[in-house]
This record gives sequence, C-alpha cells and structure tokens, in this order.
Amino acid sequence: MKLVSPADVDGLLNWPDMINAIETAFRQGVIQPVRHHHTVDRPDGAASTLLLMPAWSDFDALGDSSKGYMGVKIVTVSPDNGAIAKPAVMGVYLLLDGKTGEPKALIDGQRLTTWRTAGASALAARYLAHEDASKLVILGAGALSGFLARAHSSVRPIREISIWNRSIDNARKVAADLVADGFNAKAVTDKDAAIADADIIAAGTLSTEPLIFGRHLKKGAHVDLIGAFTPTMRESDDECVKRARVFVDTREGALKEGGDLVQPIKAGVIGDSHVIGDLFDLTRGTVKGRQSPDEITLFKSVGAALEDLAAGILVYEKAIAASA
Repeated sequence: MKLVSPADVDGLLNWPDMINAIETAFRQGVIQPVRHHHTVDRPDGAASTLLLMPAWSDFDALGDSSKGYMGVKIVTVSPDNGAIAKPAVMGVYLLLDGKTGEPKALIDGQRLTTWRTAGASALAARYLAHEDASKLVILGAGALSGFLARAHSSVRPIREISIWNRSIDNARKVAADLVADGFNAKAVTDKDAAIADADIIAAGTLSTEPLIFGRHLKKGAHVDLIGAFTPTMRESDDECVKRARVFVDTREGALKEGGDLVQPIKAGVIGDSHVIGDLFDLTRGTVKGRQSPDEITLFKSVGAALEDLAAGILVYEKAIAASA
C-alpha cells in the first residue's frame, strides 16, 4: 500500500489532468452512496462535522473499464481550528482494489480534497464562466483559496486575482504566495467593489451569513460557491440566486445540504426547478451551460465522493507510473 503525503499529491497532480479525471467520472458515472454526515457537539466551542464518503467504479482515471476501484474518505470539519492555526478540514483517503478490496493507497485527505474541490469548480467554469473571463475574486483565505486561483486560471484567461478575507493579513499571505508563482494577485478590503468588477467570484468560507449580494453582480458574472456545506450556512443572498442560472455538483447533495439553495427554497424564494442541472448533465451534454455573454451563472458545490474517487485513482496511478 502506498502512503501519499501532501507534497506527493502536489508533485503528482496538475490541473488539466485533475479536471479531466473529474469530468470523466461524472460523464461515465460512479456508485456513491449517500455520505454519512454526523455532527460532533463540543461543549467549549463550535460543533465539528464527521463525514464518511464511500464510492466505487468499474474504470480508472482514464475511463479504462478493465480496472476498478473502491474508496472512502474520512473527513472532519472543525470551524474553531483557525484559532490554533490549524486547517478547518482534516482527513484521509483510502483507495482499494475494486475486485479484491486490497488497500492500494492511503492519501492525505486534506490535500486531495483541495485539489478535487477546486478541480470541480474549474470543471463547472469550463461550461459556465464567460470564455473571456479575466478578473477573479476569491472570498476566504483558507487552504483552498490558492487552489481555486490556480484551478480557475487553468480554464480561463485570468489576469487579475483579488483576495478578500475578514482578516486582511491572511488575504495578503495568499496573495503573496500567488505572486511568487507569477500570478497578478492582491488582497482587497472592499469586498463589494471587487465583486462588482469580477468575472468570476469564488467563495470558499465557513460563513453563515451572505457575503455575495445579487445587486453587486455584473452582467456575465459567474458565481462559484464552495463553502456553506450545511443547511444553516450560506455565502450568497436570495437575489444572487434568483438572478442566476443555477447549477450544482450533484442535485442530491446540493439540494439537501447546501444552505445557499436550501434556505431560499424553504422560504419559497425559488423552487427546486430553479436548479437547471448538475455536473452529470453538463458533462453529458443533456443540459447546456452558458447560453449568452450577459447571463449570470452560479455553481453550488457541497462535494461528492465521486470527485474524491476520481482524484484518488489519478494520484495512485500517477504514483505507480512515477515509480516504474
């Protein structure tokens, strides 16, 4: 069994391969039971969340049907970790042989999650963001923020990246890291002004109150909502959702767990039918993505075990090839 560290994951993956692997998985389909979602109450702080995400398929990262894999991700989300300089999301991924159940790899789950989450957002942007989108705003300065910048820049001609965070110092750190890699990035304090000027707005926060207001969105904007993975959380207001053509990673997950949709649906602001399609529909061509330069699009993700399996298989097969 291979043990794959965060540095190993970074060294093995690139954005085109990651995005293509996720696209293949959605197009061909993967069995993914409803994930276990448990709240772990804490007497002295915010509750943690324990997620168990199993999936299996009859093909590999390239769609080869002669191979098959099983996998499960064990994840914890602890909102108070930022106070002790630890990531909110922790986890591991166990990849198994699809026929024998033999363990093949134990992969750092935090790094795998950041790669696949940003990869799914970039995949959606391929279909939904304006083809000339050049200005990107990222809300949040957690571990995912830099990955979102790099992933979106791999599918659209991004020339300006703005980072907003409640702590401006953390936003500056993310911006500095991106600048060191050759990106034109800066930290900003005026969130609303940055959003109003942006072609793509990506939010990866643990917010329970809207950060993106529909009145600030310009024509042709694409909104990418990655945080708010429970019904009590949200990153957008009702007007933002109403103005947009809305897509999700999976209908089952987003309509059950994504507060950005659960709350306005419960309030009667929109109905389930306001969600036009998911990544299965987009990758299979059963639903069209962006239809005009001026329309506003919105992608809401809560994560799917399919994405983890696709990423885990890709990491493992690249590791095997590298050691051959």
